[in-house]
Amino acid sequence: RGPVVLVEGPYLGMACCGGVPCAPSPAPDTAVHAIVQDYYGKTIQRTADLKTACCLSGERPPAAIVECLARVPREVTEKYYGCGTALPIDIEGLTVLDLGSGAGQDCYVAAQLVGPSGFVIGVDMTEEQLQVARAHVRSFAKTLDYPQPNMEFLTGFIEDLQGAGIRAASVDVVISNCVINLCPAKDKVLAGVHHVLKNGGELYFSDVYCDRRLPAAARADPLLIGECIGGALYINDFIQLCHKTGFADPRVVSMRKIPMDVPAIRALVGDTQFYSITFRCFKLDTLEPTSESYGHVAFYRGNAPHAGTSYALDSTHVFPAHTPVLVSGNTAAILGGTRLAAWFTVAGNGGVHLGPFKEPSALPW
Repeated sequence: RGPVVLVEGPYLGMACCGGVPCAPSPAPDTAVHAIVQDYYGKTIQRTADLKTACCLSGERPPAAIVECLARVPREVTEKYYGCGTALPIDIEGLTVLDLGSGAGQDCYVAAQLVGPSGFVIGVDMTEEQLQVARAHVRSFAKTLDYPQPNMEFLTGFIEDLQGAGIRAASVDVVISNCVINLCPAKDKVLAGVHHVLKNGGELYFSDVYCDRRLPAAARADPLLIGECIGGALYINDFIQLCHKTGFADPRVVSMRKIPMDVPAIRALVGDTQFYSITFRCFKLDTLEPTSESYGHVAFYRGNAPHAGTSYALDSTHVFPAHTPVLVSGNTAAILGGTRLAAWFTVAGNGGVHLGPFKEPSALPW
């Protein structure tokens, strides 16, 4: 098939479908694994080989990440396939796990953001991608003047993080890009992420989503699977899956619509609308599945790295420095019970329930 261009303009994001299963396909999981291993191990050798721009629909990253990208080895960036900015910048000293790390671009960026006291782990199942990722680990540490490398790349399936060697409650932040929701066993992925995260830890990731469940023909098409279209997850199904696996309050960080104007693809997906969305999900037992009011007030102290005079928790919660903001019980728990507590003061003990907390919707419906 000839190349199909779905999105125009610059596509500077992070990694996508880096060698992990890419669809909730009607075919057995092993068949999907084989499709994606072949596609990202042999068919796609560099970014320009992608047949569509669906995996390149992400927004331009923050300046701090752009600066880090400039130091990433060229061989790594040439094998980058990205659908969003799936990396928080305030992660110094943390342990970060990248699911479907591919050739490692996100890991090489994260290695700079965590600094020499932090550590970054990439997990992928495609050996051709892992060879590229591993080739520059030691030289990159020398480039950064680190005393020793702070990255490693493990062979494994992201549905089985324990099998890949990731211990329970050992990770501060899990990142991923255009991978998690496109795996055949999405419930196992999210449950596994919840298992390896420390309490108060975070899943921060981008993916391609859609506004309805895709027809079987689209989900089974090998090109659409490889290009991250056939595996796009219906947003409401994702939210329900989060609730079932312990992530009670997924937050939208950014969202943009992906144009789908190619007739051959429209014939398979019908009127489905596609979106690139970055979510963040916190591991906190105190979070509720609905937004409730307890009279909490939050103050941003103005000291978060790279945040400036305000801190954006997500697309609908932006906190000006030194300004009291009334927040829900869930937002209070996130700001006070995670690494964000270093930058926030939360007033109120949550002893009296005041009813539902009215939140603006981050979704277009």
